[in-house]
Amino acid sequence: MAPTTRRRPHQQPLTDAQAQLAAQAARCVVQAHEAIAASLRHGQTLAEIDRFVAQTLDQLGCKSCFKGYRAGRHPPFPAHACLSVNDTVVHGHPGSYQAPLKEGDVLKVDIGVTKNGWIGDAAYTYAFGQPDDTTRRLMDCGKEALRRGILAMQPGAELIEWARAIQPFVEKECGFHMVRGLGGHGIGRALHTPPFIANTVPAVAALEWREAHSRFEPGMILAVEPMIAVGTGKITQDGNAWPLKIADASQSVHYEADVLITKDGPQNLTAGLEHIPDVITR
Repeated sequence: MAPTTRRRPHQQPLTDAQAQLAAQAARCVVQAHEAIAASLRHGQTLAEIDRFVAQTLDQLGCKSCFKGYRAGRHPPFPAHACLSVNDTVVHGHPGSYQAPLKEGDVLKVDIGVTKNGWIGDAAYTYAFGQPDDTTRRLMDCGKEALRRGILAMQPGAELIEWARAIQPFVEKECGFHMVRGLGGHGIGRALHTPPFIANTVPAVAALEWREAHSRFEPGMILAVEPMIAVGTGKITQDGNAWPLKIADASQSVHYEADVLITKDGPQNLTAGLEHIPDVITR
């Protein structure tokens, strides 16, 4: 889940024992995505999918950290997962899209769990039916952007190196648009902790992203999440409602991984998520 506010205090490094607990929570998220991908069918509603998420998390011995989550003036989040269809890029839920999913739809599934007091949080994008060329390129761009960004998260590097790794790739090489104003965040015992990890390079870091020149340090655990659209990086929102939509109603994708910074480099705690089949043909 993308944070809706930016918090400045610095994240405390994790101990080895804490990192193991965080890795267990992250693994639950991957297992949940594996189960969900195998269950998705044409004609399902988001309400049906969300019920399956709840059942799956219960079987895995964890629970949603999204259900009932409050942020700012938003009402409590009403679902166990963020389920965002087509131009809704993040924070969708069954009440925001009630039609059965059909050929050509793109579904972003963002799952956050609590297990043994620790958080796992990762998102993946699924196409219903074989995607058209633009959508396939958009999905591949999102997965590759995440991979490149994680490689840039080296201990001692500035946080801004994440954005420098993904924004030019998405916008110059792929010809798509990074969604503005959203980004990743620290995680641990809470869903959203410092630092904020912007997906775009700020024109003036002191004004737009105060943590930009802070550094990745061993023991930090971060949820990083490219959000990408075909036509524009601008988003719209209906008052305090949760869903965030692409302003020109173009297609969008969302990918997210949990990354532990170690002295030897970044460790993707949600590794394997990228290998889940992302085309739903059933």
